[in-house]
Amino acid sequence: MAGRRDGSLMRDKTQSFRGSRIVTAIVVGVLLGSVCAFFFPRGFFSSDPPIQSRRFGKLDLQTSSSQCESTERINMLRSDIGSLSDKNDELKKQVQDLTEKLRLAEQGKDHAHEQFSVLGKPHKAGPLGTVKGLRTNPTVIPDESVNPRLAKILEDVAVQKELIVALANSNVKAMLEIWFTSIKRVGITNYLVVGLDDEIEEFCIANDVPVYKRDPDEGIDSIAKTGGNHAVSGLKFRILREFLQLGYSVLLSDVDIVYLQNPFNHLYRDSDVESMSDGHNNMTAYGFNDVFDEPSMGWARYAHTMRIWVYNSGFFYIRPTLPSIELLDRVAGRLSKEKAWDQAVFNEELFFPSHPGYDGLHASKRTMDFYLFMNSKVLFKTVRKDANLKKLKPVILHVNYHPDKLPRMKAIMEFYVNGKQDALEPFPEGSQW
Repeated sequence: MAGRRDGSLMRDKTQSFRGSRIVTAIVVGVLLGSVCAFFFPRGFFSSDPPIQSRRFGKLDLQTSSSQCESTERINMLRSDIGSLSDKNDELKKQVQDLTEKLRLAEQGKDHAHEQFSVLGKPHKAGPLGTVKGLRTNPTVIPDESVNPRLAKILEDVAVQKELIVALANSNVKAMLEIWFTSIKRVGITNYLVVGLDDEIEEFCIANDVPVYKRDPDEGIDSIAKTGGNHAVSGLKFRILREFLQLGYSVLLSDVDIVYLQNPFNHLYRDSDVESMSDGHNNMTAYGFNDVFDEPSMGWARYAHTMRIWVYNSGFFYIRPTLPSIELLDRVAGRLSKEKAWDQAVFNEELFFPSHPGYDGLHASKRTMDFYLFMNSKVLFKTVRKDANLKKLKPVILHVNYHPDKLPRMKAIMEFYVNGKQDALEPFPEGSQW
């Protein structure tokens, strides 16, 4: 048994040794083949010319045709560049449009969040008589892309993001001169005239009055250059929108106004709109309970109604809030479709409540003191006849009730500025027209 195992063991060793030699021979052959392939890639008996000489040949061919190919290639590149440039401009425009849409969407989201945090935050009611609602809406985010040129002007003119703005064409040139003369005398610097024609622009520049001439707009220019007082007044709701979008509060002023004090020292700034009234006493200016009598109803003959005289759309302070801009849009939109008085539309949009088929404007409002921000009915019907009231010094006087505006404006300057006590006497209470 031992002899058989030894013989079998010897045969296994011999076969293993032979296998090792075969493997070794294969490895050596592979290595030799790799070396030959590396040094003689085209074989030992290749008839191809040397690589270096072939390279020189190609270089000669390229040199001989380089001028034709380079010209053609340049033309192709120019054509490609032109095509890519057009595509790039188109892509830039698409990016700008998408960026603007994204900005508006984010702005709307930010406004909603800001209003929710200010107005929608839950509050615990305090003791009886101590609870007050929040009425001051947050301002919009300024957007200088709306009108970069106007933005630069306002940056130089406005004080604490506020300014007086008046629209004027050459038809009101004489009144405009009294208007800005009274403003300068009081020491107001933050005011701006929106010149509606070239003559007014030149007139303001000559008198060192800040002026802004809008870019051409056919829809506005046709009215601005030739329109009367009411027609021009209706334009302000379209023009003011840019001021609010740029983040500025505006004290809108007609030019038939005399300034006797700085109005910015007498504003509350707690509402979207703060306006002077056409009312002439406490009831008409601030509101009253007007009882309607209908005898045929018997026991229920008396119906109570609420009355207030309208806000004057020729002098109001408006903050840059979403409700304020919505107000301007609503009024401008209706005036573009209806033959209506801008002041009537202004008040309807401010006061009419929501009802079936109509969503009212959610804008806060405040009525100005009618003795400080005085209309000409109060002056000529009441104040000039009362010795005590004549001693009051209004902030502004608006000659809104009388068509003979210029002589009355001059008389107001004579009475309040120059101290001529009988300057107001020659004029009737109302109009003789």
